[in-house]
Amino acid sequence: MDDALDAARDHAADFLNAEGRDWRHVALGAALTVGFALAATAVATRAVPPQTRGLTGARKREGPITERPRGPFSLILPAVFSATTLSALRVWNAPARPGRNAAMGLWAVAQTVNAVWLAARPTGRWTQILAAMSSAGLAAAFAHEARKLDPGAGKLAAPTGMGVRLANQAERGLDDAV
Repeated sequence: MDDALDAARDHAADFLNAEGRDWRHVALGAALTVGFALAATAVATRAVPPQTRGLTGARKREGPITERPRGPFSLILPAVFSATTLSALRVWNAPARPGRNAAMGLWAVAQTVNAVWLAARPTGRWTQILAAMSSAGLAAAFAHEARKLDPGAGKLAAPTGMGVRLANQAERGLDDAV
């Protein structure tokens, strides 16, 4: 049991880039990153009530293309499981360097801009393109800065890198289990 607990603790420290960090520093980073992401998501989702898209609206191509998740996890899941939030936590736990504040600032700006676009729910083609391009650009800028500090954080921030990394971890877990 103790070996399993130690192994889990080591995996968590490796995943969060927290080796050698005090648990209070890691907890503060988790509270800040998850709290900021949750706050941005909550503000955005409360700003405009969800719109449904009925069959008539779909035929006329009116209304939002997607709807926000419903239920008790509608506010928690998008923010907590955001790849950039996990990446920001890794950046927070990285050794102090000049670029760390810049990377965290880019992450905060990206979260804020995404919250604004989520609240605005653009329906026009050009505003949707602007929303997508600004979100993607800020995410790419953050991923670039995060990669300078910690390659793992950069991989988590890049959508393709995140998918590959999680798939590789799952495969290693399956190989270890067999």
